[in-house]
Amino acid sequence: MDNEAETVLEASALKEAATPVENTIENAAENTVAEVRVEGTTSTIGNLWLNHRADVFRIGKALVLAILVVAIAWLVNRLCRRFIQAATKKLSMADNSLGNILAGVAKGLIWVLAVLIILDLFGVNTASILTVLGAAGLAIALALKDSLGNIAAGFMLLFQRPYKVGDYVDCGSVSGTIMEMGLFTTTLKTFDGIYVSAPNSVIFGTPIKNYSRNPTRRADVTVGIAYGDSLPAALEVLKKLLATHPLVCQDPAPDVMVADLADSSVNLTLRFWAKTADYWTAYWDVKRQLKEVIESNGLNIPFPQRVVTLIQPPKE
Repeated sequence: MDNEAETVLEASALKEAATPVENTIENAAENTVAEVRVEGTTSTIGNLWLNHRADVFRIGKALVLAILVVAIAWLVNRLCRRFIQAATKKLSMADNSLGNILAGVAKGLIWVLAVLIILDLFGVNTASILTVLGAAGLAIALALKDSLGNIAAGFMLLFQRPYKVGDYVDCGSVSGTIMEMGLFTTTLKTFDGIYVSAPNSVIFGTPIKNYSRNPTRRADVTVGIAYGDSLPAALEVLKKLLATHPLVCQDPAPDVMVADLADSSVNLTLRFWAKTADYWTAYWDVKRQLKEVIESNGLNIPFPQRVVTLIQPPKE
């Protein structure tokens, strides 16, 4: 029994002594596998680098050049915009909106050119793209010939300047204050605040009345006096009204004339000039004062009257 116990103890001691050795061997084996894996990965990356090093340099160079092209395009766009706006401001025949429109066209061309250069840097065949764009542009031009007519009319309007932003115009069936001038359409606001967008070709093809173009405008106001009133006195009173009104221009001199011998009144027309900015104020104010001035000077403003005469049949 003692011998068997000793044998068991010895076996346990041997097992305990062998465990650290086994652990050391397992750790060494795992480390070896890990080193082999790392060496394999490093070897794979190295092979990829050796095989595709030229492509990496080419793509990196293309990216750097693409960023440089974008920066140059941005700078050229800003310089072109400033140059175009400064040049159009010096042209007395060009509207201020022309600078913004030309700057927008130049911006589009610059960025299209920049995109084509970037595609060429990355090896894309831009010749075929230009061919496709040319064919597409021709097809679009044929399909949108009316729109191209609007563009041509828009440029003519911008150069001829029959009106500018802020003018009140009458173009056939379209009338209102000019709010914006574009390549395709002109935006107006009517006197009652309605938004109107009119094609440039429609405006360009009709006579244009610009009520804001000239510095002064003439107004005609008609009023009637009774046949029994003194005509020279009425003319003198009305001329005095125009001569003393602060918004009526005295050069050319205002005038009062007999316009019509109507059925129940002698119609007098007051003709005077006023600054365009003060036109409606002067027009309505002169009209407002007419009744008070005429009646305060012993004159009368007649109204239509009908006299009915009854004829009695003779008595038998």
